[in-house]
Amino acid sequence: MPSKPLYVLNGPNLNLLGVREPDVYGRDSLADIEAACAARARGHGLAIDFRQTNHEGQLIDWLHEAREKAALVVFNPGAYTHTSIALRDAVAAIGVPVIEIHLSNPAAREEFRHVSHVAPVAKGVIAGFGAHSYVLAIDAAALLLNPAAPAGQ
Repeated sequence: MPSKPLYVLNGPNLNLLGVREPDVYGRDSLADIEAACAARARGHGLAIDFRQTNHEGQLIDWLHEAREKAALVVFNPGAYTHTSIALRDAVAAIGVPVIEIHLSNPAAREEFRHVSHVAPVAKGVIAGFGAHSYVLAIDAAALLLNPAAPAGQ
């Protein structure tokens, strides 16, 4: 397994998880999700670096940093998914696999959420499984980083 951590990057408003529209995003807090990710990553022999910001430029800086310091990026760009060409370009530029994730299923929501600028340059997308989307992304990351591992490891 890689010596570099998985970056788990979270965009705007995700700091309000658990209280913001719980019928859409669930009742788990971002701290709950971080703990679940860390536990799942440990089970795969991986470490995570979990971060959240409400600022697009900070996300871009972290993606640039991932070029050298991360094995893979699990990325929930939040609403920037649908608006930010700058984030799309950063994902395309870093040369590190990126898994885009969402708690809800954007394709089943308002029409303006149906287009992701990040998905075309991401390795894959996981959406619609609530907080478990993150755990599924950690499993996918482990598979991408160690494709020879037996299923379930």
